[in-house]
Amino acid sequence: MDEQLRVGLIGAGPWANMVHAPGIADHPGTRLATVWARREEAATELANTYGATTAKTPEELLDQVDAVAFAVPPEIQAGIAIKAAEQGKHLILEKPIAATLDDAERLADAVRSNDVASLVMLTKRFAPETREQLDQLRAAGGWVGGSARWLTGALLGGPFSNSPWRHDRGPLDDVGPHAFDLLDAALGTITDVIAANRSEHGLWQVVFQHEGGATSVATMTMTLPLNPGISEVIVYGEHGHRVLADRGTTAQQCFTNLLDDFVAMVDSGTTEHPLDVGRGLHLQRIIDLARRKSQA
Repeated sequence: MDEQLRVGLIGAGPWANMVHAPGIADHPGTRLATVWARREEAATELANTYGATTAKTPEELLDQVDAVAFAVPPEIQAGIAIKAAEQGKHLILEKPIAATLDDAERLADAVRSNDVASLVMLTKRFAPETREQLDQLRAAGGWVGGSARWLTGALLGGPFSNSPWRHDRGPLDDVGPHAFDLLDAALGTITDVIAANRSEHGLWQVVFQHEGGATSVATMTMTLPLNPGISEVIVYGEHGHRVLADRGTTAQQCFTNLLDDFVAMVDSGTTEHPLDVGRGLHLQRIIDLARRKSQA
């Protein structure tokens, strides 16, 4: 691009400090212009680190930027993101994209109606090794089933253990989008939730039906004392079994790759991407159905 995108950052918590702010500030196509957070002192501290300004309100931030990146709980993200899209601002969204399916649908409609670019930070999907391996799985075909295990102690300690929305919604909303997205990408579109259960220990088991006949299961928890945690996806079929290998691409590197795609989309006027708001809406529908199945 001839000029850097002015990006506003909504949020100043651990994820914003670890990934969003340094990524936006260091990328050649973007500039961290301003920061807003519910805790003004946190926003000011983060903004000062990267030479950005601090906005008093989300509305003030929107007046100063071309795009908005979010690092806040889903119930806060959706409302501000809808306003941003209606003002023609491009969006970098966190997962899940909203707290409810209705809000996710409203957000997706706003993005599409206003022709803005959008991407969802599904971290592993922006790792080169994941893209390569998914391409290989699609080319081979013949996969009949698979599983995802996302087992961590993230709510027991560490930078995200004091996150109220994660404690409230648990792994279904936090790590679920990552697991469901990878199973969907590897085995075909998830068309139904066959069963879903949350145990008294907070362990989720969700069974999926995929387009084409494959089935899969996702097992998730954020309250087991595992260090390091386990995050893996396995598929199996006529070619044996494959494990989606992690080659060490960091979340920061994945976010830089996201920004590469995002800047290219804005520069070319493209509003469609495999990981745009439509993907976020698809995952929100899966979350909503899994929660309802677990309560049936």
